Amino acid sequence: MMQITKLDYKEVPQFSHRDRAYVEEIAALRPFYKYPVSIENFEQLIAAKKGFAHRDSLVNIIKKQYQHIKTSNKVTANIESLNSEKTFTVITGHQPTLATGPLYFIYKIISTINLAEQLTKAYPAYNFVPVFWMGSEDHDFEEINHFNIFGKTLTWENDEKGAVGKMSTHKIAPVLNELKTLLGESENAKAIYDLMHRAYTQNDTLDDATFYLANELFKQYGLVVFITSSREAKTLFTDYILKEIIEQASYNIVNQTISELEAVGFKGQARPREINFFYMRKGIRERIVREGEVYKVLNTDYVFTQKKIENEVREYPERFSPNVIMRPMYQEVLFPNLAYIGGGGELAYWLERKAQFEHFDVPFPMLVRRASVMWLDAGQSKKLNQLGLSVQEIFGEENELIKNFVQKNTKQTLDLSEAKKQLTELYNTVLAQAKNIDAALEKSVLGEQAKALKSLDQLEQKLLRAEKRQHETSTNRIKGLKTKLFPNRGLQERKDNFMAFYLKYGDDFIHILKQKINTLDKQLLVITESRD
Repeated sequence: MMQITKLDYKEVPQFSHRDRAYVEEIAALRPFYKYPVSIENFEQLIAAKKGFAHRDSLVNIIKKQYQHIKTSNKVTANIESLNSEKTFTVITGHQPTLATGPLYFIYKIISTINLAEQLTKAYPAYNFVPVFWMGSEDHDFEEINHFNIFGKTLTWENDEKGAVGKMSTHKIAPVLNELKTLLGESENAKAIYDLMHRAYTQNDTLDDATFYLANELFKQYGLVVFITSSREAKTLFTDYILKEIIEQASYNIVNQTISELEAVGFKGQARPREINFFYMRKGIRERIVREGEVYKVLNTDYVFTQKKIENEVREYPERFSPNVIMRPMYQEVLFPNLAYIGGGGELAYWLERKAQFEHFDVPFPMLVRRASVMWLDAGQSKKLNQLGLSVQEIFGEENELIKNFVQKNTKQTLDLSEAKKQLTELYNTVLAQAKNIDAALEKSVLGEQAKALKSLDQLEQKLLRAEKRQHETSTNRIKGLKTKLFPNRGLQERKDNFMAFYLKYGDDFIHILKQKINTLDKQLLVITESRD
């Protein structure tokens, strides 16, 4: 049996100030996005995206990527539907992370699928396709080469360079062997290990393995997976690549937006470069910079005149890889997209893009915060109940949580506020008497008062520590819960991998999330398992 608790973002201190501000729609952020998040505002977005020009090309690109993948009839129908002027997309994106990485990888995709379904109900004259945009060209290998399960980090050792999506899966075998031992021999363990084994032994690159995983996990819901690095896709983006490299407009536009955000209290998330593209060949992905009249690729011997780099873009667009400043625009140029689903950090850099999109005359999507979810299994739920703690309280700071617990459960008086009040009144009497005798005595009396109050503070802390020792078992349980539910003091969803939950719930793990997540809810979802 699953119990559901929903917490407003302001009740969750682990969320950033900007994350809470966007979800709560504070006025200071309103100039930085186009559409407030609501089902009604999609009508404007549909109108803005009508007449999208690349449908035939887009469908052909996607079909080519799926030519060696067995998928569902629902996915196939969704791909075909993109040819229709009545079809639009909802997109989320992520790098091809080893074994899907942290839980929020899963939450992003389910949020996207569910929003597409909500839109289908609200606007039955149109079709809405959930898309997973796989950021295969990123080169931060240390960010994607590991995952965490049962408090242990499994790491893929690899010395390849360049775009992570093109890296070979042939050295992942040691990770699979370690994973098999950790998972055990249950039916769910065998099922999830078999999926991982197929993904990384039957596919030669990280791109293909992640494509396979995402398809297998979500094909029944019609999710369309898209690899961003294809030559055909880049060809549709050629004019924007050239405009950015030659005119370098994004640098000033995005910096101006960041300045405006800072003026209302929000730090910049992603600083632009003068040129916001990397040059990509096998084993390299390096920044392009302009020096005088030529363009250079850092840490290489590649040098281009303006004419040569224009020719290079037109002949080999696949060699030009957008950074975080241009990636959102690449997505929106390719797809008839209405909304981007992302976490707080992602939406932070999207909030820096509205003026840039206007400059390039590209419609800006609705920015929708993905669902955040916390799971408590039956054992954790039981401990919480035994401790008399609410779901909301467990999100509090650990020391404060323990202090409140001890004070609530002790039979002794640990709060010396009344004693401090009486002491202050006593010293006030002494002070009045001393001033009547000699005004110069005031400083001395106040100093003695401060020392006495400090002594009471120290005594209060000693009383609390002594009482904590009386509740050592309970306080250790609180610490254990905090460590498990908030690894590294952060949210569970940012650390733990989904396989630990799959072991307990099997396929029901995704089914439960699918049923419980409402993408437009704007609340953290706590799913608590309880035994009848």
